[in-house]
Amino acid sequence: MIVPEPVVLTRTGIVLEPLRREHRDGLVAAATDGKLWELWYTAVPGPGEAEAYIDTALDGQRRGTMLPWVVIDDATGEVIGTTRYHDIDAAVDRVEIGYTFYRVSRQRSHVNTTCKLLLLGHAFDNVGCAVVGLRADGFNFDSQRAIERLGARKDGVLRHHSPRRDGTVRDTVVYSILAAEWPDVRRHLELRLERARHAGT
Repeated sequence: MIVPEPVVLTRTGIVLEPLRREHRDGLVAAATDGKLWELWYTAVPGPGEAEAYIDTALDGQRRGTMLPWVVIDDATGEVIGTTRYHDIDAAVDRVEIGYTFYRVSRQRSHVNTTCKLLLLGHAFDNVGCAVVGLRADGFNFDSQRAIERLGARKDGVLRHHSPRRDGTVRDTVVYSILAAEWPDVRRHLELRLERARHAGT
């Protein structure tokens, strides 16, 4: 039975540090880079919502259903964004990766690939997960493409599944990676990182 615990994960200049209330200002700055909360199909907190966002994440950690991190640039100490394990189901050795956002200025770079390598590697190699899930709003096409580029398999669409921040109800596109698929996914992501390094991104 899996029991994910807070841990620092680091690779190629990116640090995933367990989320604390002290990260509030950094998260606000990251979300403000591009005013990410204005995207109606995301759940990125606005400037006045960061404390509640952190409280919800830490409450989930206490209950054993979430494990949140902030994403930090190791060279500058700047908070780039946040991500977490959620919907942790120890009975079936499953976690999901989500609640992820990055500064607009750091999107379409090596950051997401690095973070997913760290999170997937920790889930499969250290925690002992049998499967890792990912999901996206039906209208968040950028997120869907990013998940598919990881090598995750599309499981299907949950219609009229969960409320958005504006009161509408979203369809949720669900993906997963099985432990048996992880070696090939890891090789794929390692190659993507190597290409990004040579491209200077």
